[in-house]
Amino acid sequence: MRAVIRAGMVLGVGYALYAALAVWAHTQFIYPFAQGGFDRSGYTEVVHDGALFYVGDGEGEIVLFFMGNGGALRLFEPIFATHEAAGRRVVALQYPGGGGVDGEVSEDILKAQALVVYDWIVGEGAGITVHGYSLGTSLAQYVASEREVSAVILDAPFVRMCEIMSRRSWLPACWLPGVQTWDSAAYADEITAPVLIQHGQDDGLIPVTDGQRLSEILEISGAVVRFEVVPDANHGTLPLAAGYAETIAGFLVSQ
Repeated sequence: MRAVIRAGMVLGVGYALYAALAVWAHTQFIYPFAQGGFDRSGYTEVVHDGALFYVGDGEGEIVLFFMGNGGALRLFEPIFATHEAAGRRVVALQYPGGGGVDGEVSEDILKAQALVVYDWIVGEGAGITVHGYSLGTSLAQYVASEREVSAVILDAPFVRMCEIMSRRSWLPACWLPGVQTWDSAAYADEITAPVLIQHGQDDGLIPVTDGQRLSEILEISGAVVRFEVVPDANHGTLPLAAGYAETIAGFLVSQ
């Protein structure tokens, strides 16, 4: 019996150490940022109130874009191209620590900078559609819950980032102190703009069931949601999938 108790204690201590290590290291998995600057033609770099972002030329409808955790805007140029081809003007936040930009990153820092960019745009006298990809979907929803937006576009969204950590680590990540939870569901009650969700059927990083759950949460909270499963698309190929750009165009025209 004592041997069983000792074994249980050893396992308990080992699990606690594993949990502590996971909490300490989890930001390395949330923010595995790539480097390399953004030099797409037609964009001006702006630094305002601690946030660095890029503003596209033109007079078209403004899309405020929040990228995924690749962390370098150059990785998301197919999305820029989609909006540019439709005559939209993209404004995009560069996350600190990625894309060749120095600085610390956290959930709170990115939320604060997202609002800085929004407020700068509104100061220019423009309406705004927010568009988020993967990690950026939570930022898009946060902005839509705190500010007035025309529409919300979400590519491969999750319900709670900490749930993904739980599935992969066998830890109750959403309840561990120090974990950056990225709880998108927490914003649902405050989102009044129409929402488009596109999710790749073959997404192995954020399962399509996450997009479906988020759609249901938003609808229960009163939002008008269009949910599209994109065949033969995974987490990285969604913006290149057939019909992706056309779905966005049809959604925005209908608003």
